[in-house]
Amino acid sequence: MFENFTAGELWYAAEWAVRIFMLLLLTQRRTTGSTTIAWLLVIFFLPIPGIFIYLLIGQNRLPTRRIERHGRLLKELDKVHARFDDFEKIHRPQLDEDLTALVCLAERLGYMPVAGGNHAELLTKTDATIDRLLADIQGAKHEIHLLYYIFEDDATGRQVADALVEAVERGVTCRLLVDAVGSRPMLKRLGPSLQQRGVEVHAALPVAPWRRKMARLDIRNHRKIAVIDGRIGYTGSQNIVNADYGHKDLAWHDMSVRLTGPVVLQLQTVFISDWYFETDQILDTDKIFPTPELTGQLAIQSLPSGPNYPTENYQRLVVAALYNAKEKVTITSPYFVPDDPFLQAIEVAVLAGVEVEVIVPRQSDQYLVGAASRAYYQDLLDIGAKLYLYEPGLLHAKTMRIDDSVCLIGSSNFDIRSFALNFEISMLFYGHETSEQLRRLQNDYRKDSTLLTHAEWECRSAFTRGWENIAKLLSPLL
Repeated sequence: MFENFTAGELWYAAEWAVRIFMLLLLTQRRTTGSTTIAWLLVIFFLPIPGIFIYLLIGQNRLPTRRIERHGRLLKELDKVHARFDDFEKIHRPQLDEDLTALVCLAERLGYMPVAGGNHAELLTKTDATIDRLLADIQGAKHEIHLLYYIFEDDATGRQVADALVEAVERGVTCRLLVDAVGSRPMLKRLGPSLQQRGVEVHAALPVAPWRRKMARLDIRNHRKIAVIDGRIGYTGSQNIVNADYGHKDLAWHDMSVRLTGPVVLQLQTVFISDWYFETDQILDTDKIFPTPELTGQLAIQSLPSGPNYPTENYQRLVVAALYNAKEKVTITSPYFVPDDPFLQAIEVAVLAGVEVEVIVPRQSDQYLVGAASRAYYQDLLDIGAKLYLYEPGLLHAKTMRIDDSVCLIGSSNFDIRSFALNFEISMLFYGHETSEQLRRLQNDYRKDSTLLTHAEWECRSAFTRGWENIAKLLSPLL
């Protein structure tokens, strides 16, 4: 049948067959927004390679089996949430009435109730954060749980590893879960050594042919969580890695939070959920979930997010927070690649008279993502948002402050990848105390930044603008 056609003609026909097939497939999606357009662009220019790329990273849904397991686990953990019911100050902390809607939305999105009676300490220096974590590991009596996207085999990683081994020798159970891609070097070298010395080490979301049922290969566990004895918790942007992240010419500036109080049990719940998905072990003992203790006055709520939830819950929350803002919103993020609803929410907030500030690093560590992020600077300037470029290094803190009453601090960037693909963890802080702490730290970031103006941004070369616009078209796939 095909003997009368040349190889070139067959290749040409195959390319058009792929284009037509993918056009029909992609337009059947429930939503046909920028992601669909980006894929059609890839398929149009690179039809044969494009279809193989699509098979690898084109679907952000997890397999039905994993989603069903997530639902079963939530039911198993209902008894954990029930432990708050006997403590009125924990279960129903006093909050301003205008926060009620956001609290309820966060609970419906992440299945975590707001908890009162907590204490929080914001940490911005890498070495000081690691030293504090090491001290808490050294004081552990029962269980240490660590979950990190990057656990590097460097001086910092080996310090933490040695502390875990010492804890095992004291009779403490130590469990370490790290992302299979972000911590690949550690899993090859340091991980086996830790296992031999009694630390339980597992890789999250392994990348292997027999795990292709895990949907797209670049779905990653981007969370950073440490829980010690169910009473002390850490989360934020800080990984277990030296302050330079292996880049001698670019310093990272992170923000983490050390927590005590009932909300630590929510971080524990997130950890054991991820542990269960990788090991089939459900961890539930009185040592893992001790009786909650009141350690402060803060009302805090956890918001885990990821593709196992039925909607992009972190994205929905930040969009709702922008619509509810009344005076000022400040966002810090190393990567700023907004989707259309998020960008529209910023525009509506500015039109309503809200001052919106976005603080991002001038220099990025990722070439393509950095170009995509810069492509949105013009949109922000046109909307009327204030855009600051952080000068001293890579601002890696992922924070959002709404007026004087709500803060978000966590592992999630303000980009499409964190909204739709990665497993993330964010903490919501209600009230003025943490908001004031974050305000001062964000002010410090602003002082070390340069306000970007239309005049400066319009000086870019035509080539630079073209490259950034191409990266912008591909941003839903990054």
